[in-house]
Amino acid sequence: MVETILNKVEFTREKMIQVALEKGVSHKETIELSEKLDKLLNEYETEEKLK
Repeated sequence: MVETILNKVEFTREKMIQVALEKGVSHKETIELSEKLDKLLNEYETEEKLK
């Protein structure tokens, strides 16, 4: 489970950076990806605490 979350975190982070470079940091898509990344990181942290 943790490995899957980490894969999603890495993919989302890379996509967010790419979108930010192409469209700008305040673009709607960049913000949505940032929010998704925050949720994934929170999910990862929760899983780590359960170990």
